[in-house]
Amino acid sequence: MSERIGVMVCGHGSRSTAAVGEFARAAERLRAHFPHWPVEYGYLEFANPVIRDSLDKLREQGCTRILAVPGMLFAAGHAKNDIPSVLNTYQARHDIRIDYGRELAVDAKMIRAAGERIQQALDRADAEYGPLPNEKTCLVVIGRGASDPDANSNVAKIARMLWEGMGFGWCETGYSGVTFPLVEPCLEHVAKLGYERVVVFPYFLFTGILIDRIYGFTREVAARHPAIRFVEAAYLNDHALVIETFADRVREILEGANLMNCSLCKYRAQVLGFEHEVGAAQVSHHHHVEGKGASAPGSSVEDCTLCDTFCTGACRLSHSHEHDHGHDHGHGHDHGHHHPVYPHEKHPHGPLSALKTLKR
Repeated sequence: MSERIGVMVCGHGSRSTAAVGEFARAAERLRAHFPHWPVEYGYLEFANPVIRDSLDKLREQGCTRILAVPGMLFAAGHAKNDIPSVLNTYQARHDIRIDYGRELAVDAKMIRAAGERIQQALDRADAEYGPLPNEKTCLVVIGRGASDPDANSNVAKIARMLWEGMGFGWCETGYSGVTFPLVEPCLEHVAKLGYERVVVFPYFLFTGILIDRIYGFTREVAARHPAIRFVEAAYLNDHALVIETFADRVREILEGANLMNCSLCKYRAQVLGFEHEVGAAQVSHHHHVEGKGASAPGSSVEDCTLCDTFCTGACRLSHSHEHDHGHDHGHGHDHGHHHPVYPHEKHPHGPLSALKTLKR
């Protein structure tokens, strides 16, 4: 008998009918990526259909193998324990093969989707109040919050990628519950930093009571600090890149995936803010200090220390030094190696700012 594949998207479920509706629409959009396979969705709790009932639907359509993915941003307790328990029980009871994929995770497409949501909010604010550069803006990324520090740390990584990719002046990460800092104390802390504008971005897939609370706390803190412009960015919802990432997770089950951090390597993926470096030759530019250091008697690497530390920007400033491999050069890069331009080298808290300290 030939194998017939079905796809199952496993959600948590919500008491919010709006959240359940958004999840359903996102799962239904996934069907366009797999026109020859039936695609169903179900929930752990609070909503129907439950996962078991949707697995029944796939069996009724003749599926002999099911590719299941968690409809979640990160892998905490629900993705690591609750969903696998349901799937394993069903698989054993009905003698059907169910392969379980991974969560959306930290992914270049997800970061681009988040960046677009934030940019949409900035564009609206600029149109209403006038333009303000990102370096005068503080980004606040709010995650769900979990008892799993691994999942919490992924929110912080997303925040850092957005911060550096978009060149914000500062960034803080907060959480809607379970862990710390919670939304209100996080925003109160940010209000002390002196930024003219604060963008609050909930890194959530869908709406619900937690989204309402995030925006509610934002408005409360904004009322206490009228001199600061608080901007509310929309959550991810069914952004096209989110749906594409879901499709990628399904395909991974069949094709396998390289899950090394190369998936976010700026030379291989269009990492937000560093798109110009995709495909760039990866050639070491440290050939002129190979063998230098404390182990080389009499060697001096004082100037090279500046070069290595600020090789993404500051070393393009004029400074000459002599190496014992036989040539003098200033770092105008006419000697054959090239440092890529760091897009935010002039950031007020960035690499060039350190030169002021070194010159004191």
